[in-house]
Amino acid sequence: MAKKKKTAAPKKSAPLKKNKPKKDSNSGKGFPIVGIGASAGGLAAFEAFFSAIPDDKQTGMAFVLVQHLAPGHKSELSHLIQRCTHLPATEARDRMRLEPDHIYTIPSNRYLAVRDGALQLTKPQDERGHRHPVDFLFRSLADDRHEQAVGIVLSGTASDGTQGVRDVKCAGGMVMVQDPDTAEYDGMPRNAMATGQVDYVLAPDEMPAKLAGYFTHKSGKTALSGPSATSTGSGELNNVFGLLRSQTGHDFSKYKQTTINRRIERRMTVQQISRLEEYVRYLRETPDEVTVLFRDLLIGVTRFFRDPEMFDALKRQVIPGLFEDKQPGTEVRVWVPGCSTGEEAYSIAILLREHIEGLDRHYKVQVFATDIDSRAIHTARIGAYPAGIVGDISEERLKRFFTKGPDGDTYRIGKSIRDLLIFSEQNVINDPPFSRLDLVSCRNLLIYMGEKLQKKLIPLFHYALKPDGMLFLGTSESVGEFTGLFTTLDAKAKLYRKQKDGDHGETGKFPPWPEKDEKTATPHIEGNKDSKPVTNNHDLTVTALLQHYNPAAVLVDEQGAVRYIHGRSGRYLEPAPGGDGMNILKMAREGLRRDLTAALGQAADEKETMQRRGLHVKTNGAFITVNLTIRPVPPSGPRLFLVILEEAPETDTGHSGQTAPDAETKAPADEGKRVAGLKEKLRAKEEHLVAVEAQMQTANEELKSSIEELQSTNEEMQSTNEELETSREELQSVNEELVTVNGELHTKVDELTQAEDDMKNMLAGTGVATVFVDMELCIRRYTPASADLVNLIGTDVGRPIDHITSNLTGYNHLTSDIHAVLDTLETREIEVQSNKGSWYLLRIRPYRTQNNVIDGAVITFTEVTQMKAVQAKMKSSEALRRLATVALDAYDAIIMVDLEGRIMAWNPAAVRLYGWSESQALEMNHRDIVPEDLQEKMLTVFRRLAKKETVEPYRAKRITKNGSIVEVWLTITALIGKDENVYAYATTERKIKPTN
Repeated sequence: MAKKKKTAAPKKSAPLKKNKPKKDSNSGKGFPIVGIGASAGGLAAFEAFFSAIPDDKQTGMAFVLVQHLAPGHKSELSHLIQRCTHLPATEARDRMRLEPDHIYTIPSNRYLAVRDGALQLTKPQDERGHRHPVDFLFRSLADDRHEQAVGIVLSGTASDGTQGVRDVKCAGGMVMVQDPDTAEYDGMPRNAMATGQVDYVLAPDEMPAKLAGYFTHKSGKTALSGPSATSTGSGELNNVFGLLRSQTGHDFSKYKQTTINRRIERRMTVQQISRLEEYVRYLRETPDEVTVLFRDLLIGVTRFFRDPEMFDALKRQVIPGLFEDKQPGTEVRVWVPGCSTGEEAYSIAILLREHIEGLDRHYKVQVFATDIDSRAIHTARIGAYPAGIVGDISEERLKRFFTKGPDGDTYRIGKSIRDLLIFSEQNVINDPPFSRLDLVSCRNLLIYMGEKLQKKLIPLFHYALKPDGMLFLGTSESVGEFTGLFTTLDAKAKLYRKQKDGDHGETGKFPPWPEKDEKTATPHIEGNKDSKPVTNNHDLTVTALLQHYNPAAVLVDEQGAVRYIHGRSGRYLEPAPGGDGMNILKMAREGLRRDLTAALGQAADEKETMQRRGLHVKTNGAFITVNLTIRPVPPSGPRLFLVILEEAPETDTGHSGQTAPDAETKAPADEGKRVAGLKEKLRAKEEHLVAVEAQMQTANEELKSSIEELQSTNEEMQSTNEELETSREELQSVNEELVTVNGELHTKVDELTQAEDDMKNMLAGTGVATVFVDMELCIRRYTPASADLVNLIGTDVGRPIDHITSNLTGYNHLTSDIHAVLDTLETREIEVQSNKGSWYLLRIRPYRTQNNVIDGAVITFTEVTQMKAVQAKMKSSEALRRLATVALDAYDAIIMVDLEGRIMAWNPAAVRLYGWSESQALEMNHRDIVPEDLQEKMLTVFRRLAKKETVEPYRAKRITKNGSIVEVWLTITALIGKDENVYAYATTERKIKPTN
């Protein structure tokens, strides 16, 4: 039966210390923070980026890394990044202070933000497929660091980071994007680039050098830093305005000077240009830079429902009042100047639509949204926005008013909202305004304009509004000195109501108009009788024509829905019963409907003007002859058609298709018969037409029923599609997370492979025989040195160790020793000898996993043959040491000589007796201390000892250092080695005291 794994007793750990944010003078707002966002394929880009930072350089920046991670997967990002950089890499903790030249990585299942120079971690509330952690980080960076913020978008799918790029750029920060050609997944880089807010498109390994150059240049002084350059009259600055005016048609000289200077300085920093005159030269040589500067000056800080409290006040205090005094079917008109990419205009339209849906009456709504940036207007018209808007719009509004794009990365505004808006390119400073407006929403536009422009625009808005019309401004804006024109409704929400009369003139009086550039002015003409005519020749001509030639005209769409009625149309149209919207096909009087229906359909199909002349239309009991013309209107959104109805002149009646009888050539009787026949035919045709109309009505009802069924089916399919879309989003999110995890695991596998190779080489290089066995004592792994001791080959892995024969002598209880170690968890050491005579220290210890679980045993054989020999020598040396101790402490002189008579040892007593020091004696021969006449006798004694004969102690004489002769009692001993041969002689010599 298999043994269960044992868990070793855990070691006691020190108590955890609470992380308190440490104060650091460097953690203020004096250094840049670089936010780097990535998704799938981001690990390789991160490594390339940080590998490019030189080891001997300090960047002076903090780096915050955000990657899409699986919620339940512990990220190894900080560990993986640390391998390729000298900068410390740490996983972010809540309230951790940021420090320069440090890297902070996002933990899994968290949003990461920067607040007051510290990191802030929050748990995401969004569903898995709706999370946008890169947008979240970039937005917080823009709010916290402004011009010191950097947003970098690296490899990844979808559009996370796109919204955040706008925020960083609007705050004056810098934006980098990975070159899509170098990205493993190019979705995130391409979506970020589509915003037009990107400063650099580079490979990751090129970014650190560009970053360093950007902030090095930014910290230096530019030509705009001096007081002379900041004045409006600066010649070079005027040259910049002139180049902008000539290429874009817009004059920025009256905009707020500090804002203009800051934006120009930013472009100079991006282009690494230090002086303004050099930048002017660059603008002249590079027309594309003029366009980029123009767009930089027009950066719109806009989001859906930006400043939610303000929009909530608008919804509660203003929107209901716009409909209070209006009759059903009347129009509510709104103007949003400076609409940028349309988010604010769409937000107001959503509020209007929500309010109308709560009413039981029908109203028309027209929202005019204008801007001078043609590219922004194009984006607004399309109405497609990145998925990052989910952070600004409630889930309910997303479902009601938006549809997911086919790629899943965008949301498109719904038709019910889009039909309420008209987007157009307009310069609010130079072009005529809209009129008879119920609401003007001009938020965060005035703050970029100088005082003179503000004083012109506030009266302009007053003129454009109806009595009691509302003005909605940004959080940092107000009507200033024009308190006589507007009454404050809510000072905090910046809501103002128009006064009928003010200090600046009567209501409706046009404000003083700024001088207009003829090349760029595009006056708007309101085609209705209430518009106040202007005095130029073109408008005067149009007004005169409308006064004398004014046919009835109706603007309709392809289905006949009425958009606008001009002139007196009652003779041709009458209101249809029911509460639905007006439709010209239902309103057409008798004799007009059939030709009108056919001509409208033909105009829609062929996109050409259609005419029907001489139609007999019944009105007030009589028939009149009418000419019908239908003209397609140039597209400005939905396809529209202008239906023109005019009574035919008397000369046209002959073209109606009927032939008048010739009274001079026809007899009265024949004329009567002819008239009667024609009447009969006419009656038959009318009856046939009535029958056909009845059939058409029946078919139409059946068609309506089919349409309702199809709509019901379509709604079900839409619901199913939404569910599938949600599932697809979640799967895409999971896929991104899996790609990220897969990248980390690939790196970890490479590390483990390298570690395994290192371990194999280390074990093989040590020469230590090692065998690993599991809990069943089956062999897991062994080192090459083990094969000689345990007779192992590659196929033995997995076999029980007791099935293997060993080359050990006198040791056959290895299995029982392993069991004992596994039972007691105590290491066992045994000295064993191989068949070849080598000695080994056999050590058996438990095999512990990372989780401190016992999962087998480790058997090592450490060769100790040399150590055994050393131990034997040490024993012999120990005996000699003890003998030496005796010799040193002896009273008698002890001398050791070799077979040649050379002195090998000379103890302290010999020094005292003979006078020679030990060093002097070791250079002498024993003959030097024996009198000449006694040397032969000494040799005879040595020969006897060599033959292992015993020599009794005897009296002898010796010579001292001073030449005197002393008499000693001499004992000689032969020293015998392991080979049983004499290798030296030892003498003990005691001085014989003379007798008196």
